[in-house]
Amino acid sequence: MIELNCDMGESFGIYKAGNDEEIMPLIDIANVACGFHASDPNHMRKTVALAKKHGVKVGAHPSFSDLQGFGRREIKMPRQDIKNMVMYQVGALKSFLDEQDMPLNHIKPHGSLYVMAAKDENMANAIADAVETFNVSIFGMANTCHEKVYKDERGLNFIAEFYADLDYDKEGNLVVAKGKNANYDSKIAAKRVMRALKEKKVTNTIGKDINVGCDTICVHSDTPNAVEIITGIKSALSK
Repeated sequence: MIELNCDMGESFGIYKAGNDEEIMPLIDIANVACGFHASDPNHMRKTVALAKKHGVKVGAHPSFSDLQGFGRREIKMPRQDIKNMVMYQVGALKSFLDEQDMPLNHIKPHGSLYVMAAKDENMANAIADAVETFNVSIFGMANTCHEKVYKDERGLNFIAEFYADLDYDKEGNLVVAKGKNANYDSKIAAKRVMRALKEKKVTNTIGKDINVGCDTICVHSDTPNAVEIITGIKSALSK
């Protein structure tokens, strides 16, 4: 069965983001925010404990240091700085995993760090440098610098993601919200997922088919109707 992953643990202080308590029992893998775009030590520990309670695997979701912009603003950085930034965040999450006697499953960059690395080989290599240190899988997009660098050049265990609740533009890039995520039609999401699984294709924003990978399916916890989308996908998969 294909695994569902979700970006989670994005609450911060007294501010709540995403319905983690309701989503966690429905998924297989949680990508947990590490404090740079969202979350804090208390919420990181809480999210890891919640994942353990429901038998959900946990990966690190590191970002640019951009709380105000939710990690969605581009920042230019040298390769070594990116590696250090990722290692710092993953190490923080790993301490909470170690406390709960849970393994670090993977690393999946967040927001602009993820999007920029899909186009920039130097950034993808910087992330790969950090991934090699932890010796875990790396999530990314097929047919981009993610696959070229992580899998083809560096030989990492590359897991290709398909995004159920985001559109793909004419170049195959994700259409990421600049502010809060909006509702996404759950029926359309389920149909897109089934086609991505069967044909490795999705229709982009200009109505043309593009090739995608689909080793795992991602839904974002901050998509307001995430629970509806996930349950719809699970229902479609079970049929």
